[in-house]
Amino acid sequence: MDRVNATTPSASSADDPARAAFAALRTPEGAQLLAELRDHDPADELATATRLRRAHPAELVSAALGQARLRQRAVAKFGAEDAYRMYFTPNGVEQATRTSVAAHRAARFTGLGVRSVADLCCGIGGDAIALARAGISVLAVDRDPLTAEVARANAEALGLADLIEVRCADVTEIDTAPYDAVFVDPARRGGRGRIFDPEAYSPPLSWATAAALKAPRAALKIAPGVPHEAIGPEAEAEWISDGGDVKEAVLWYGEGFAPGAFRATLLPSGATLSAPAPLPAPPVGPVGRYLYEPDGAVIRAHLVADLVERCGGRLVDETIAYITSDEPYSSPYVAGYEITDELPFNMKRLKALLRERRVGVLTVKKRGSAVEPEELRRRMKLSGPGSATVFLTRVAGAPTMLIGHPLG
Repeated sequence: MDRVNATTPSASSADDPARAAFAALRTPEGAQLLAELRDHDPADELATATRLRRAHPAELVSAALGQARLRQRAVAKFGAEDAYRMYFTPNGVEQATRTSVAAHRAARFTGLGVRSVADLCCGIGGDAIALARAGISVLAVDRDPLTAEVARANAEALGLADLIEVRCADVTEIDTAPYDAVFVDPARRGGRGRIFDPEAYSPPLSWATAAALKAPRAALKIAPGVPHEAIGPEAEAEWISDGGDVKEAVLWYGEGFAPGAFRATLLPSGATLSAPAPLPAPPVGPVGRYLYEPDGAVIRAHLVADLVERCGGRLVDETIAYITSDEPYSSPYVAGYEITDELPFNMKRLKALLRERRVGVLTVKKRGSAVEPEELRRRMKLSGPGSATVFLTRVAGAPTMLIGHPLG
């Protein structure tokens, strides 16, 4: 979310150009401009700005065009119906939780009877909105005045102001005792981009964990690449993918969750795979007739061994998350392929094989290879009606090409 770490005095909107520009957007004139810009083409922005400035102040036109761009970007996370009613900041639209993931988290809370949540580091309010829509009363806290105003405006725009109280304050000074649960989403971006050290989050992971452990129930949003050793034994760790892309990890604390467990959840289906503790290393063996690519959430949660056991298969290499078996296996947690060829890595041999089979459409997947898919496709000079999938990987440590096609 869009958060500020340093403690600064809260200036009035009149003293802050960004807040003044945002306030102007919420006037009838600003609302009219935003409605007019809903479907505008960014490529025509200069001509659009010139035209609008004939009837509106230049500062308002600039603010409206900026907000229109953010709304268009936000459609992917919030859907058009919400995105074009909401307000965003550049960092806010970048870091906000997408609706599907926030709704999943809210459903886990409501399933345990949670009726009130303190949302600490609320950003533009994406999670608060999902919680409120699930019937939960929310205290949404952010220390950046503009971000708090945006969150408040979003609650009002979506008709949720009765359930969402927005407070501009330092989250470390909030008394969370009156709430059934706490949700913490620390800032994971700084002036130089993404922050990978959990103790460099704002607030640090250690503070967020301590706040979570004080609450009856809690959820702590973290980057999906967090080292497993940074996760304490009190947490149930869940990795969430949406449409095949890993979006985030969540640490759950308190009654109703399983301390020490690891979970992978796939959206939109809601399929979830869990294990109470890490499993032993899976067996490694030769490539069979079938190859399975686990969902990224399964890989991040270190649950590949569970799938190997379920399908009766093996890994192609001890360091590569490709599973192989001699019998077909169907699961929502993997994409399956039938393998027709296994070759040592060699560009000329691959090109000859694809030309012989008249492959014009090639899907390139890789794990453990430095070759870039676009470069490989360019060098193949493909033509023909056929299609194929090539896996650039290692088998028993050796660079290997596996060619096949998707099951089903």
